Amino acid sequence: MGYETEYRIEHDTMGEVQVPVSCRWGAQTQRSKENFKIGGQRQPMEIIRAFSYLKEACACVNAREGKLTPEQAEAVSAACEEIRAGKWDEEFPLVVWQTGSGTQTNMNVNEVIAHLAADRNVALHPNDHVNCSQSSNDTFPSALHIAAVLTVTENVLPAARRLEESFAALEAKYPDLIRIGRTHLQDATPLKFAQEVSGWRELVAAPCRMMELSLTQLRQLAIGGTAVGTGLNAPAGFDRKVCAELSRLTGIAFEPDSNKFHALTSKDALVFAHGALKALACNLMKIANDIRFEASGPRCGMGELHIPENEPGSSIMPGKVNPTQCEAVTMVAVQVMGNDTAISVAASQGNFQLNVFLPVCAYNFMLSARLLTDAMDSFRIHCVDGITADEKQMAGNLNRSLMLVTCLTPEIGYERAAQCAKKALHDGSTLKEAVLALGYLDEAAYDILVRPEKMV
Repeated sequence: MGYETEYRIEHDTMGEVQVPVSCRWGAQTQRSKENFKIGGQRQPMEIIRAFSYLKEACACVNAREGKLTPEQAEAVSAACEEIRAGKWDEEFPLVVWQTGSGTQTNMNVNEVIAHLAADRNVALHPNDHVNCSQSSNDTFPSALHIAAVLTVTENVLPAARRLEESFAALEAKYPDLIRIGRTHLQDATPLKFAQEVSGWRELVAAPCRMMELSLTQLRQLAIGGTAVGTGLNAPAGFDRKVCAELSRLTGIAFEPDSNKFHALTSKDALVFAHGALKALACNLMKIANDIRFEASGPRCGMGELHIPENEPGSSIMPGKVNPTQCEAVTMVAVQVMGNDTAISVAASQGNFQLNVFLPVCAYNFMLSARLLTDAMDSFRIHCVDGITADEKQMAGNLNRSLMLVTCLTPEIGYERAAQCAKKALHDGSTLKEAVLALGYLDEAAYDILVRPEKMV
């Protein structure tokens, strides 16, 4: 036997709405919950956390401007601190697929803060007090930028740096090990394994520098623009003062966008920043592919690397183990590339004074950041940290390679060198045997010239 839900009556400008008594949201949140039963993907909690910083900063400034009492501002601050601590996560039930400005999410935050203040016997109206000097049109873009800066700074970049360190350790482990290189999936000239790993390390580091560059634009906020960018109903200097409070609360230097008509309608900074996330995803795809191909086998593949064996690989083939961490990374990379397309299309849809694709931008950006963070940590812990080189297999492939002939080009010329390589391939002989058979060098001269350690 179930229990019937108990309701209380809330009202907004459209009339009365029944809200479950256990919930701390109000009428507009309830309307959105009932009107947008789409998909089930909830607004990212990173956005809610960003809103809590923004609402607290706005309340502090509004109190100094005489638009809120100190008691009201303190109640907002206390509620926002609890929201950031995760105490009220279930009070933010709204889905991504709602109004494109994110108005209902802004009001969801406003209503929850007002109800939490009421628990402290402080009367706050969601619009008149919590939303004072603000509009959804400038708060949601601001929260989106704040959330992007925080998640890149606190999550993506640290995970990437941990992965860089793992590659640096692998690089240091094999300082002099030589392997055959490959270009176009064909044998090429030799290189040190450490040199290859240094490339993987830089494939992680380079997009991090791009991300750091993108933060400069993301730290510029739309707050203070209110409805259409004119700043109607906000006090003079509100944008600058709110950004100063945000900087104090977060430890990150936020500043007002100098042109609010740009800030409300354009998502170019987000596109640029997500482009850096996509660059990282593309590079992780390359690294994971390299590792799984070089670890292929165990007997009929390249077999030059050994990676950790984490779980059985087949339900039908006993003893099979697969490069599952590499596969997870590559799937994440594909998803991030798809997210980038969604953000790009959404950003192109700023019409007149507002872009109304903000929630889908937020959802995809935060999903990419979360996936990349988790995937890099998982890849590092369960794969990269356990990689070892099969030095015997590397040496065998190196010595069988015909591209060692490249070092003979200065001595016998390109065409003769090519003739030697083709003869060896055709006859199934070694390169040395082919060179001696054609009479281009004697054995002593060949041994002096063909030294892989001199080719790296």
